[in-house]
Amino acid sequence: MRALRLALIAAALVAGLANASPTAPRDGADFTTLAAPQPTQAEGKKIEVIEFFAYHCGACNAFEPTLKNWVKQQGDRIALRRVPLPFQGPNDPEARLFLTLEAMGKLDAYHGRVFNAVHVERKRLMKDADIIAWAGENALDKAAFADTWNSFGVQTRLKRLSQMVDAYKVTGTPTVVIDGTYLVSPSQVQQANRIQDAGDVMAATGQVMDALVVKAAATR
Repeated sequence: MRALRLALIAAALVAGLANASPTAPRDGADFTTLAAPQPTQAEGKKIEVIEFFAYHCGACNAFEPTLKNWVKQQGDRIALRRVPLPFQGPNDPEARLFLTLEAMGKLDAYHGRVFNAVHVERKRLMKDADIIAWAGENALDKAAFADTWNSFGVQTRLKRLSQMVDAYKVTGTPTVVIDGTYLVSPSQVQQANRIQDAGDVMAATGQVMDALVVKAAATR
């Protein structure tokens, strides 16, 4: 009897995956709906899109071009927020780097540089001293960077990251949250649609995100 139940569960799972589609995504297959949706910060009818990421994450680096193009295509329909996942806990150096650049107004200019430093130049930016040294080597005012790095504002936001990650039920990167409600990641889309090619995975993830923005906008 137990074997029969397992067979039925397996068959249902296969059927669910077979019916998954990036252009008509299914809850529980292509994306996940939060049981407790989170409040959003986007103004007007814009749909908030949050990317949880980490600079050392290879999948995040691979996803970055797709996300940038997708955001450009969405235009004024969405408002993007990036949130670093503090893998090393409440004092995570990578997350602190992101928050420091953001507080300095340097994020747009340096976000891509950090990815390049880690994944192309193979620099290990996992310790405070290494990051501060890198900042000085890359045309950032070292004193201003250090002051911002140690500022109350950055330290306060850093401590709050874990609470945010828990609230959104994020367990890995990259994870995209749309309208505080729908979670999607390239790995989930890949598994749901059994896609092998990395480029196709990224394209399919963009299609799922397209559909979820439309779904969220329909409730406005």
